[in-house]
Amino acid sequence: EIVRKRKPIADVLSDPATKPALRKKLETVLRIRDFASQELGLPDNQSYRGYADLQRPYVVWNVFAAEEFSLKPREWCFPVAGCVGYKGFFAEADANLFAEEQKQKGGDVFIGTVPAYSTLGYFDDPVLNTFIHYPEWELARLIFHELAHQVAYVKDDSEFNESFATAVEKEGLRRWLAQHGDATQEKNIAEGEKRKNQFNQILTEKKQKLEL
Repeated sequence: EIVRKRKPIADVLSDPATKPALRKKLETVLRIRDFASQELGLPDNQSYRGYADLQRPYVVWNVFAAEEFSLKPREWCFPVAGCVGYKGFFAEADANLFAEEQKQKGGDVFIGTVPAYSTLGYFDDPVLNTFIHYPEWELARLIFHELAHQVAYVKDDSEFNESFATAVEKEGLRRWLAQHGDATQEKNIAEGEKRKNQFNQILTEKKQKLEL
């Protein structure tokens, strides 16, 4: 469905019916995309040079599950991605059904909504309606992150994969802001990082208490 609905951004921009707000966002995406390859050395391919409107708020619903009193998630294994601590579904109803099956096994179950999705470069991943409304700096961060997965992805090692992509994302965003940012963006990013660090600190403290 994602591939089928994908349209080149240039075609969407040339369509008179395209709304001004979407047009402006897609123009920004193209600048970010060129920057990613020209300034960061990320893959110069057709990923994020297309747009797809999926007519839904999220692209994937991820189901997480863990045994009672356990902090280790159950894992599911796939041919390309390897083993990961969640199972994703493109339809919310399928995710809900699987979550109910997991609940029958006992333990804790959680469904997380996912606005962005990547095939790791196996297909030309488009920009989606599920995240095109993000602020400019968020779009840049996301595109840098997902393109980094195309550079390095180690099967069965989610921790390394996400750490590597996050490092590329942060350095890429720093360079993007140096050329295109402003004080307001930098303030919003700093506040967001502060909240994230505070939240992670709370999680760490609770995790340590549960392990006692």
